[in-house]
Amino acid sequence: MAKKKTDMLKIKYVRSAIGRPNVQKKVVRGLGLTKLQQVVERPDTPEIRGMVNKIGHLVEIIEGDES
Repeated sequence: MAKKKTDMLKIKYVRSAIGRPNVQKKVVRGLGLTKLQQVVERPDTPEIRGMVNKIGHLVEIIEGDES
């Protein structure tokens, strides 16, 4: 059987978490973001969407597929 391709989110870290509550800092690290302007690709699941919503003011979702 062929694997079903899962949708992916590209998340870009655009604002620093310095001075933010610890909960938000942990969400940033949980998404694998360590440096500003870094882009990570994560599966488009409700869990990941919830994490992005918690720190929506610190990240951007990159639309479109550049590949």
